[in-house]
Amino acid sequence: MGSTMNEQTQRIILAITGATGMLYVTALLDLLADQNVAVDAIISAAGSKVLGLEQDMVPEDLPNINRWFAVADFTAPPASGSARYDAMIILPCTVGTLGAVASGFSGNLIHRAADVTLKERRPLLLAVRETPLNRTHLNNMLALHDAGAIICPPMPSFYLHPADLATMARQFAGRICDQVGLHLHKLPRWQGIS
Repeated sequence: MGSTMNEQTQRIILAITGATGMLYVTALLDLLADQNVAVDAIISAAGSKVLGLEQDMVPEDLPNINRWFAVADFTAPPASGSARYDAMIILPCTVGTLGAVASGFSGNLIHRAADVTLKERRPLLLAVRETPLNRTHLNNMLALHDAGAIICPPMPSFYLHPADLATMARQFAGRICDQVGLHLHKLPRWQGIS
């Protein structure tokens, strides 16, 4: 995919950490399959384990990934603001990753790429997956909100009457796309009550 990209292709970074919610990852990648979006991905060791537990997959099984970068590789393009990306999505996002990004700690490429995304004023979305939330979690969310990040916990909606978990995950993945400027035309949207 990388060699056939044209100038209009949007480039995003998808970071996968070790929280529950891997069905949202596969839903997002399925939604982006026929879009003009190149997805470069990073996965943590815990993310790989949870992907296996929840989806019975290894990272290489995930569809529509343009390139994978090792989580420890600080020389990868996402570590620099000069590597142009349109947005970064951390899905799902652990509260450990939330805390690292909120404090500016770059312990791995996911943290560094998120820091770069913020400093370059590009959209950064964190799908934080934890409940209940303690004061530290809430303070970290507020700090990142104030720094320009989008905090978007995976909270499914039911007013469109999703038939199953896959449909519900797809609807949330569509909301993620909206938030980072990837506007998909094939999603069902609320039309009001007639």
